[in-house]
Amino acid sequence: MDWMQQEQERGITICSAATTTDWKGYQINIIDTPGHVDFTAEVERSLRVLDGAVAVICAVDGVQPQTETVWKQADEFNVPRLGFMNKMDRIGADFFGSMNDVHEKFGVDCLALQIPIGEGPDFEGVIDLLKMKELRWSEEDEGETITESDIDASRLSQAQQWREKLVDMVAGTDDALAEIYLEGGEITVDQLKKAIRAGTINRAFVPFVMGSARHNQGVQPLIDAVIDYLPCPTDVPAAKGIKIKKDQSEDVEVPCDATKMPLGLVFKIQYDREMGALCYVRMYAGKIKTGEQVFNVGKKKRERVNRILRMHSNKSEAVESVEAGDIAVFIGLKLAQTGDTLSNESYPVLLEDMHFPEPVISVAIEPASLSEKDKLTETLQILSREDPTFTSREDSETGQVIISGMGELHIDVLATRMKDDFKVEARIGAPQVTYRESITATAEHSETFEKTIGGKENTAGIT
Repeated sequence: MDWMQQEQERGITICSAATTTDWKGYQINIIDTPGHVDFTAEVERSLRVLDGAVAVICAVDGVQPQTETVWKQADEFNVPRLGFMNKMDRIGADFFGSMNDVHEKFGVDCLALQIPIGEGPDFEGVIDLLKMKELRWSEEDEGETITESDIDASRLSQAQQWREKLVDMVAGTDDALAEIYLEGGEITVDQLKKAIRAGTINRAFVPFVMGSARHNQGVQPLIDAVIDYLPCPTDVPAAKGIKIKKDQSEDVEVPCDATKMPLGLVFKIQYDREMGALCYVRMYAGKIKTGEQVFNVGKKKRERVNRILRMHSNKSEAVESVEAGDIAVFIGLKLAQTGDTLSNESYPVLLEDMHFPEPVISVAIEPASLSEKDKLTETLQILSREDPTFTSREDSETGQVIISGMGELHIDVLATRMKDDFKVEARIGAPQVTYRESITATAEHSETFEKTIGGKENTAGIT
């Protein structure tokens, strides 16, 4: 899903991308977000519209600094999540150590749904602790074929030990299961799955699966886990909004129901040379069709949805309509900005706005020639509309144009985009960090000054 040339060259995700897929009769809307803290706006606005998240943890390095930032953001939005321990085939991979790292740094209970068969270069597959079977992926068809077999006698004791831990943790969150467990009864796989789903949605624990994404190992059980344990739009609490009346406003709940009045949130704007502004919209209620008029509640303006696209990264397919729970792109909205609510004039409900951190680093930018000035100004406006953490202003004292972002990498990526995507030639100065100093604690101190000047003794004291 990393379609930008810069993403492919740098080997990182810069821009969040959306796609829709079907798996075993279920529709899954996926948003791939960056992990780097410089692109925090992409994470923030994606988490705002998600029902559940998959946290990808490196089995070698464990929890990294940017993982901590994203995890805290997910906590703020109360997003249920499951963990995928990636790179199990790399030297130094340690599933249990990395899972313990998550437990220590985030204070969450980690629920192992699988344990590894070998680690690092010896990684063969996994033991599914619910089915109590060994799973291996074929190298011939790049992991498409899964071979299921009984657990080898040499690994059976460890598997039973971890299965016992799994049942113990899950039963601790479910009274009915706890009763069966304490009476020594048999707990079925379906009962376990149901309890794991409830515990995940309530954020009582974080289930973990593992694999090697590069070799397509462990991906199918991960998608099964998304279906089995992460919430669908009707499982999460109803979205909260403010119904605006003439003289007053009242708080309302917006249940995820396609038969209700339409209500959607613009969570991302992306510029396209041919189609103009692509408005990514999460539908919370109702249904919107191609060609319909929508009401921008915050701006109190009507706009027409010319086309509706279902995105697959940078590719798209036209659809006739979208309804509650869907994520799609609207074409034709000229006034919409990130955080705007789209609804109906007879149902003016404003969904909770998004809040983005203030930019922390600034650089001066100037066009390479006077003829580039207007082009630069227009490009900066487009980029600011796309990314709320990127701002530009003219310094009243120096007359310079100052651009601000979340870090050097953020500024570098945007500067490269100006040059490559918008063909703007500009010179960029050295970065300056924006910071404030503050008194953090109180202290008491006394000092006495004594000195003889001109035969007279001078004394002064300060407290």
